[in-house]
Parts: sequence; structure tokens; C-alpha cells
Amino acid sequence: MIKYLIIDDEHIAHEIIKDYCDLLPNMELQKNCFDALEALQYLNKHQVDLIFLDLNMPKLKGFDFLKTLPAPPKVIVTTAYSEFALEGYELNVMDYLLKPFSFERFLKAVNKAMSSTASTQTLSSGVQNPTKPNRLFLRGDKKYTQVVIDDILFIEAAGNYTKVILNNDTITIREKISNLLESLPAKNFLQVHKSFAVATQHINSIEGNRIAIGDHQIPIGKVYRMNVNDLLK
Repeated sequence: MIKYLIIDDEHIAHEIIKDYCDLLPNMELQKNCFDALEALQYLNKHQVDLIFLDLNMPKLKGFDFLKTLPAPPKVIVTTAYSEFALEGYELNVMDYLLKPFSFERFLKAVNKAMSSTASTQTLSSGVQNPTKPNRLFLRGDKKYTQVVIDDILFIEAAGNYTKVILNNDTITIREKISNLLESLPAKNFLQVHKSFAVATQHINSIEGNRIAIGDHQIPIGKVYRMNVNDLLK
């Protein structure tokens, strides 16, 4: 389960974020906090994986609150003020959602946060949790499926759709391969053809213009041959 916290002084913002999260599997709301001091009190005794954080709040502003956390979890900023975006990235905020935001934009932010290779840390002790797998939400067959990124063998473009081939399943999503690659950790996936990108950890062998992954043979495009050569160095 992805345990999350909403920190915002507007009730409608809580409702929107929770409604969006309810569309995704394994998202578990821990608490609705309506100011940063309430959140600090909660986080002194509990830990979460993800925070949705507003900036312009009474008593303690969002970024001032964030600076007080010795080992913050992943944070997605949700605000009506675009001028604070630069400061947010300096604080390692995962994404910056400008209100009002669509579900598609929200989903992209959640995927970015949960597929990040940044270490997840506990709030109480700052101890890293290396066993927590990186995950991604994919929409296929009118439902959202949470996928462990390490289970992806390769992805294949099919027009405006992309096939995600897993160990024991294939999910077809309505998204271009280039967009999906932006949500995946770059160091783990290599584009080897205009229509194919492979998970390098699952490569069995490379022979000629073919890459073997399990029972699959993936073609290597001429334009992308250098990517494969760099991998072999």
C-alpha cells in the first residue's frame, strides 16, 4: 500500500485529491491535515510514503514546513501559485501540480513519484528502506493496474498505444511509447528501436540485430544501434 497524507487548508482540495486517489489501487489515505502544524504532529508518530502539499497555508507555509522535516517522504506540491516552482525543485519535490489539475496530470505526478529511484526514507529514524519496489500505475482495459517496474520485460509501440510486456502478462495502454518512457527510470530502460524499449536487467543475449529477452526476440534499429553499443562497453 502507498500511504499518503493530504496537507491543504481547503476542504475541496482534499475531496479532489482523495477522489483521484480512490481511482487508483493501493492508495491509502492516512490523514487529512488542514494546516502544516497538524501534519507535523501526525508525522512525529507516523510515517507515510507520499505527501500532497499545498503551499499557501496559515500558521506555517508549505515549503517552510517541508524544510523542518529531516528525512521527508516523496512530496507532490498542489498549489494555485506557479511562482514557487523553482524553490520546490530545489527541495527535491517530485512534481508540481498547478490547481486546477486534471486526473491525467495527477496520475503522471503519482507515477513519477512512485517510480522515482530516489530512496524512500522513514520519518522517524531516516533509515532507508531498500526493499520497497518502485511501482507504476497503468491504465488498460478500463482499469488501473499497479505494476512493479522490475517486472517489465520490454515495451512495444503500437500506433497511439503501447504494449507493456511483463513476466506473466501484457497490458495495452493508450499512451505513446515516448510518454511512457518518461515515467520509467532512464537507467533501467533502453530504447533499441523506434517501436521497442527494453529493460536492460532482463536481457539474456544480444546477437546481430536481435536482443533475446525470455522467449522474445527484440529488433535493434539502425538509429538505435549506438545505444546498444554503449551498453556493451
